[in-house]
Amino acid sequence: MKNSLIKGLMVFLTMLCTSLTYSQDVSGTVSDASGPLPGASILVKGTTNGAQTDFDGKFTIKNVGSNAVLVFSYIGLKTQEVNVAGKSTVNVVLKEDSAELKEVVVIGYGSVRKKDATGAVDQIGAKDFDNVSSPSPAQLLRGKVAGVQVTQSSGEPGAGVAIRVRGNSSIRSGNGPLIVIDGVPLDGGNVSGGGADLLGTSSARNPLNFINQNDIESMSVLKDASSTAIYGSRGANGVIVITTKKGKSKEPQLTYSTSFQFSKLSGKLDVMTGDQFAEAGGDDKGSRSYNWKDAVLRSGFSMNHDLSFSKTTENSNTRISFGASNTDGIVKNTGLDKYSASFYNSNDFFGGAVKVESRIIYASLKDQATLLSNNAGFIGNVIGTALYWNPTLPIYNANGSYNVVGDDYLNPVQLLNSYTDYTNTNKLLGSINTTWKINSKLKYQFLFGVESSTSSRKSQLLPTMEISGAAFQATVPGSSEVKFGTAFINNQNKFNKTFEHTLNYNNDFGDNFNLDALVGYSYYDYTADGNFASGKGYDVNQTNLIDNIEGGLQNEYRVSSYRNRVELQSYFGRVNATLFKKLILTATLRSDGSTKLGINNKYDYFPSAGIAYKVIEDKEGLLNSFKIRGNYGITGNQEFAPNSAIARASYGNNGNLNVDTNSNADLKWETTKSYGVGADFELINNRLTGSLDYFQRDTKDLIFPVPAAATQPGPPSPRFKNLPGNLINKGVEVSLNYKVIDTEDLTWDVSGNASFLSNEVKNFAGFISTGGLNGQGLTDAYAQVITNNQPAYTYYLYEWRGYDATGNSIYADAAGNDTGLGTAAKKLLDKQPLPKINVGFTTNVAYKGFDASASFYGAFGHYIYNNTTNAYFFKGAFLGGRNTTLEAATSPQAQGDPNSPSTKYLEKGDFLRMGNLTFGYTVNSLERFRIKSARFFVNASNLFIITSYSGSDPEVDTDKSLNGVPSAGMEYLSYPRDKSVSVGLNVTF
Repeated sequence: MKNSLIKGLMVFLTMLCTSLTYSQDVSGTVSDASGPLPGASILVKGTTNGAQTDFDGKFTIKNVGSNAVLVFSYIGLKTQEVNVAGKSTVNVVLKEDSAELKEVVVIGYGSVRKKDATGAVDQIGAKDFDNVSSPSPAQLLRGKVAGVQVTQSSGEPGAGVAIRVRGNSSIRSGNGPLIVIDGVPLDGGNVSGGGADLLGTSSARNPLNFINQNDIESMSVLKDASSTAIYGSRGANGVIVITTKKGKSKEPQLTYSTSFQFSKLSGKLDVMTGDQFAEAGGDDKGSRSYNWKDAVLRSGFSMNHDLSFSKTTENSNTRISFGASNTDGIVKNTGLDKYSASFYNSNDFFGGAVKVESRIIYASLKDQATLLSNNAGFIGNVIGTALYWNPTLPIYNANGSYNVVGDDYLNPVQLLNSYTDYTNTNKLLGSINTTWKINSKLKYQFLFGVESSTSSRKSQLLPTMEISGAAFQATVPGSSEVKFGTAFINNQNKFNKTFEHTLNYNNDFGDNFNLDALVGYSYYDYTADGNFASGKGYDVNQTNLIDNIEGGLQNEYRVSSYRNRVELQSYFGRVNATLFKKLILTATLRSDGSTKLGINNKYDYFPSAGIAYKVIEDKEGLLNSFKIRGNYGITGNQEFAPNSAIARASYGNNGNLNVDTNSNADLKWETTKSYGVGADFELINNRLTGSLDYFQRDTKDLIFPVPAAATQPGPPSPRFKNLPGNLINKGVEVSLNYKVIDTEDLTWDVSGNASFLSNEVKNFAGFISTGGLNGQGLTDAYAQVITNNQPAYTYYLYEWRGYDATGNSIYADAAGNDTGLGTAAKKLLDKQPLPKINVGFTTNVAYKGFDASASFYGAFGHYIYNNTTNAYFFKGAFLGGRNTTLEAATSPQAQGDPNSPSTKYLEKGDFLRMGNLTFGYTVNSLERFRIKSARFFVNASNLFIITSYSGSDPEVDTDKSLNGVPSAGMEYLSYPRDKSVSVGLNVTF
């Protein structure tokens, strides 16, 4: 009995001690590098007992065992486990984790954990690009996201970019993705057009030039119909959702960044030196002082300054930033100056039930350009004239005046210094977003956004620059006197409004069912207007033509104006259901109505459905997570010209109103049906993550402009019409990320991606030419066609086989036999300009305060037509006194051999480029100077490229459209690319 009593007492004491152990309370503070962290999660490992930090980063958890393990987590930061070990106070500092930043991705009208997404969505965060020098936010995606190709049209500061998400989904309409910034969709036509630059058409500008890279928090790429159909008629080409930064720190935080960049020519394009020219038998004028690079090129320089301030309170969040960048391009008299500011503020009202967010992004840009047209012809632009100038001919005469040879053989330095071209642009993007949490399950949002831009371009060519041709000279009425000099003024204004209402319902019906439903209404109003004035024929002593544009010949003065308006009204909805935490179903439907379309097709519906199943989730061991996905949907494309469906008329010289094009009541959207399957996986204790996708798109109702020739003779035709045919685009993409080392002091990760693409035009009866060529003997010549059973923009060329004994080119005939250029020679459909394979590779290493990163990207399986070689580098040019390459000057080609479009100028465009290499060092122990952290870095861009292409650069996108039909893979006298080194400093106070 006594023993039993003692045993019972011992059991009671043990239970009492155990109870006392689990009744322990643990408190503490969770913070990150910026200070206390509100909203962080703390969980007792292996239980459901947990808490969240308050606004000051403080927490308290009751009933914690003395030997328990606490798990601290926060989105974007590394999860950390801490043994309590009997302590009642635990303070933790969480570190950034770029992999975790991708755990929650921003999608259309919301966000979702990537593990719960049914569609193909990728996201990069500020951590991925804050330390990389890039001329445009769009180029931050280059090589980082599978299925995304970013090509800059040239090396010019501010040059346009072509962004393709999973290849092309259209032939004639826009192929660029919809860009949404903080919920406001940008106008699809917001690329500032290059317009005329006297010698032809210049390149369009980059639509994202106004955004400061340092203001971007994340960029999400929505790639399949399950993700993009919520945007309906604008989702066919994918969607890029950009989210800008907010304040993060409770304490006031001031950040200053500066960098200085030095650049030089990276291309390998070279013509003969004076000695080579003379030795090859050229017309030797005796001088050896000329070098084409010295004539028109220079070392580039850029400096950037950014200042930001942020602060948060329990009910508010504020961030303000200012930026300034000044860039001198490597071509003389070119550059871009940009000054920007951004403002974010949010305030909570009624105990947090209502939140009002306001955002403003403003930029002022000054763009200086020179004569670098895409279709300058044999006369040449600044680059062309510098290349063909006789290297034994001095630029200046003995008295210091320009050496003038003739009005079709231009002095490159005189041309460069005689031309002035400035564009001033002011851009504003603003929004107000009000959120009302009606209850814990229901939320209403209203968004009002504006996008406003004004630009003024002024250019002139002095009358001392005498160039032959109607575009450059004018005859004085009643005499034979000829005057030169031209001036242009072009003003553009755009103002776009966005109104959106959404109602969101989210509820957990127990552990096995979650429902997230969204309905919404949106209205977009896009307006654009502009005016244009030009003059020609000025007195030779006039130097300021722009401010006296009417000072030329009165009969050469021209004015015009325009105004466009497009409205888009939409109703949309999305349902996302999760069953048993395993099966995820998503369905969307959007109804769009657009004033761009014919009266019989104003509205259409765009549905989609997606499904995902989590086969494995959050397991330990070799295979940690595995999810399979599938989707189907219909999206549209309305990126074609405003007023395309209405009749157009003009007044003739006799004052009569002439109908140029009839209305097209049946004009409708191009629509794309797409489906795809994919898988996401995590292996080796989450160290290896990746995804694999297959997709196919089928676009129908292809929109094409009706050629002007179709209206003569006979009645007017519609301006645009839908043609029967399909564009099939399909591919496979894969991405992998591996944490090689992940320790407290040393981390190393590598990531890579690849996409494999193919496209084909089907059921199309047309044979439409594009890829216009320029140069001597190339009038009306073209290199590409759109035709049935071929890839888009397939090359259509003579097959060149060399030279015969007389130096004339040999081509293939229809039977494959050798022939001359006469009627027997036949053009063949051969090769495609769009890459079949795109790859990207990135690696990051960090050891204590040191860090390094490198990125590569490339494209393979495509061909480039070298129009520069076709137009300038041939034997006849050399024998006519122009410079060329040593290979062309010493070739057996006859002087009179025509430069016909042929495979002679078709080259493989395969390349692998090192995009960026960065080294940095961060110091966090400068509190005595009131500095929280400081980082010094060195960055090199475009260090090298591996390619067999003989031109200046294989990454080209020269616009060689014909009759409104775009081209691809063409290279012609484009602004050369540079390689650069920058040094910089980021300081946080």
